[in-house]
Amino acid sequence: MARIKKGDTVTVLSGKNKGKTGKILQVWPGEGRALVERLNLSKHYERRSQQNPAGGIVERESPIAISKLALACPKCQKPVRVGYSTSETSGKQRICRSCGGSL
Repeated sequence: MARIKKGDTVTVLSGKNKGKTGKILQVWPGEGRALVERLNLSKHYERRSQQNPAGGIVERESPIAISKLALACPKCQKPVRVGYSTSETSGKQRICRSCGGSL
């Protein structure tokens, strides 16, 4: 089960982008992959078109495995595990396993 959602801030745990943080742009839970803003960049060769008359080489984000990502807690400023808390008033809510704060 993917515990990250679109718009979350995550930290990369391993690979060439280890330690970098970014915002989730898109998630594919079935494939276990996510697209993170300005991380895991790859070169893409675009041909000339009316929208891009020059064409050329463009850097794009590539999907990265969800297992390599950890949610960054806004309160304790480090990568954390995600837990869940239920209450009568707010319902099911994601919490930080480290500090207990709401994510």
